Amino acid sequence: LNAKWRRKTVTNKTTYFNMKREKQTLAQEAMHKSIEVRTQTGFDLKSPICIYGLCDQLNVKVRFVDISSMEGIYYKEEKPLIFLSALRPFPRRAFTCAHELGHHIFGHGLRVDELIEDSEKSKDFNPDEFLVNCFAGFLLMPTLGVRKTFVDRGWDFTCATPIQIFTIACNFGVGYETLINHMTYALKMLDSTQASSLIKVKPKTIRQQILGYPSSEPLIIADEHWSIPTIDAEVGSQLLLPSNAEAANQTITFQQEHPNGRLFRANRPGIVRVCCRNTNWAVLVRVSRHQFVGLSQYRHLEEPEDD
Repeated sequence: LNAKWRRKTVTNKTTYFNMKREKQTLAQEAMHKSIEVRTQTGFDLKSPICIYGLCDQLNVKVRFVDISSMEGIYYKEEKPLIFLSALRPFPRRAFTCAHELGHHIFGHGLRVDELIEDSEKSKDFNPDEFLVNCFAGFLLMPTLGVRKTFVDRGWDFTCATPIQIFTIACNFGVGYETLINHMTYALKMLDSTQASSLIKVKPKTIRQQILGYPSSEPLIIADEHWSIPTIDAEVGSQLLLPSNAEAANQTITFQQEHPNGRLFRANRPGIVRVCCRNTNWAVLVRVSRHQFVGLSQYRHLEEPEDD
């Protein structure tokens, strides 16, 4: 009996180390491929990107659909096409799009990715899914870029607060927990104890800490270190922008002064220029309809006014 138990223990350890080695190999492959894609499409290795714009460059159509039972689908017959559930949280859609683009980049066939909550119930290791998940992480949150965002703000990632992590996640257009996991398992910037402590603090709690009152509406923080010329949001989102920020039209409207800037709300689809007086800070805020359904390139079209 003891001999049988020892053989089983050795087998389990061998399986564990083999899988760990395979994951490391796949993660390296994903990272190198993300660098290759960024370089080939003219993006640097540190700035956030618009994943939908990248898909356009690669001639991969992206369509949002009102299907609640899945995260995304990659499909290729004559031309590659990505379907994304418009009912998923705004940052989640961006990561799922990068995930599905990974299936395209690595030459995978038709893929239907179920809801993340459902897929996590299965403990089976899928190399292809692990590969494209790593690819999505490195593509959207490159190593140099994540480190730079902390340095620019004078923050130490080894003792980062939930609000600081939330701010950086906004900068890369990803979810709060997504960034924590990437910094922990891929970038090795956070240890497991720190990551566990951060994840316990939920985004709704962070929003309340920032705003000073409970709010169910999504919040995007774009501070003076925002590093790309656009901010993507959808109707109903709140935007905390730098002090003195002014919008050129009513696509977003001023709500109130805040100790860390000015709070706006996205009211209607469209694109609006926002700038700060006496500084060089300026962005285009691109607002899509809430849970927009259709091709991604049309998500910012303004709605026709009633006669």
